[in-house]
Amino acid sequence: MLTQAAWAARIPHAGAMALIDAVVEWDASVIHAVAERHTPEEHPLRSPAGLHAVHLAEYGAQAMAVHGALLGETGGREGRLVSLRDLRLMVEYVDLSGGRMDIHAHRLLADERGAQYLFEVWQQGRLLASGRVTAMHAAAV
Repeated sequence: MLTQAAWAARIPHAGAMALIDAVVEWDASVIHAVAERHTPEEHPLRSPAGLHAVHLAEYGAQAMAVHGALLGETGGREGRLVSLRDLRLMVEYVDLSGGRMDIHAHRLLADERGAQYLFEVWQQGRLLASGRVTAMHAAAV
């Protein structure tokens, strides 16, 4: 299992906005990451009502960024989320007592301009959200 120290310097997400805590496994096409810090009151995306499921797309996008960093493809370049498609939310709010979330992302395509991934966010064997994210490197936007 890899912790944030393995990629933190190579992605733009920092501090409380670094939502991915660890990577369970990864290869050239997929990444399985986990997030366990979604319960604190000071979560940057959490409202008084809780953590809305729409924010799970950010977890998918960050898994994509971490995957690119682990593959050595980002080269320190910042990316911009340019598209979120086919977003499916199975819950309205994340169950804060449900424990860790598992984020699975599968690379559909990538080149020097950016990448596109499918993602799913699970909690205790229950699918919470899925979708497709596209990010482009800042110089390509």
